[in-house]
Amino acid sequence: MTPEVFAQRVLDWYDEHGRHDLPWQQDMTPYRVWVSEIMLQQTQVATVIPYYLRFMEQLPSVEALAAADEDQVLHLWTGLGYYSRARNLHKAAQHVVSQHGGLFPRSVEGLCELPGIGRSTAGAVASLSMGIRAPILDGNVKRVLARFAAVEGWPGEKPVHDRLWQLAERLTPQHRVAHYTQAMMDLGATLCTRSKPSCLLCPLGDHCAARVLGEPTRFPFSKPRKTLPVRSCVMPLLINGDGSVWLQRRPSSGLWGGLWCPPQLDDDTQLAAWLEQLQLTVHQRQDMTPLRHTFSHFHLDIQPLLLTVSGPAGVAESGQVWYNLRQPEPLGLAAPVKKLLGRIEPLLQAALEE
Repeated sequence: MTPEVFAQRVLDWYDEHGRHDLPWQQDMTPYRVWVSEIMLQQTQVATVIPYYLRFMEQLPSVEALAAADEDQVLHLWTGLGYYSRARNLHKAAQHVVSQHGGLFPRSVEGLCELPGIGRSTAGAVASLSMGIRAPILDGNVKRVLARFAAVEGWPGEKPVHDRLWQLAERLTPQHRVAHYTQAMMDLGATLCTRSKPSCLLCPLGDHCAARVLGEPTRFPFSKPRKTLPVRSCVMPLLINGDGSVWLQRRPSSGLWGGLWCPPQLDDDTQLAAWLEQLQLTVHQRQDMTPLRHTFSHFHLDIQPLLLTVSGPAGVAESGQVWYNLRQPEPLGLAAPVKKLLGRIEPLLQAALEE
């Protein structure tokens, strides 16, 4: 199949069956497309849509994002995970405003110079919002191309990755580049799915090498599995007389960078020393149900402790806050912290009503 026939089949399918009503497809400015592409990294469309709509409502332009506090950006991102995406989004917006007068660079190379933007994301922004011919290689497109050409190997390996980029470059047409880019993403998301591809409905099915081999789901190869190590911590949820929870802001780099969390301690001995340092007295302790949170490289087993305390730490220092669950501030919270606060909120409400 020639690249021209490949592209035409994909475009014909898109015209009839593609997605045309996603929020970021309306008024496709570079800013709107860029935010959607960052949110969609490792996150499904259905999950992203409400976050995207809320984000655009509060930060409708690159200038608004650049001027926002990091706390506001992280708060709007809370629940999406991979928070470095939000921090880079904020930094990139500030760079676009300060270095480019609020206008996004009009080339893949220029876009790649912005924090958090790689070649595929740059290609998506350039093609979808600027009409520039630029191949992309997100997860959906990798799957389509790996199956179409039966590319052996895990895409995380450089030779395989390079081969897929070569295919993407060769097959991307010169015309209707925005529609083609969206069509390839839609094809992977709706027909060429990971576990149950709809090969009979696919416009490329009769020339798909993986289908000819009778094993489309073998492609692309999965990442070699490793057993994740397990770490553990004690996470005290300090409750003061007002029913507020003590949180501290984590360093900007590292796990949960820039987010607000209870302290993460090794054991009860470290907890006792920490409480003594803050001159806090514990009046009641409740060991809550443990919680496991999985990062990309390890599992974290969290033992949450609900501690009712009193003492001189009535006013938190900079980087610390007594977080009022009834009137919460717009702070960025790590996903397990948000889950734990949701658990204790009804307990606190019941206690206050007694």
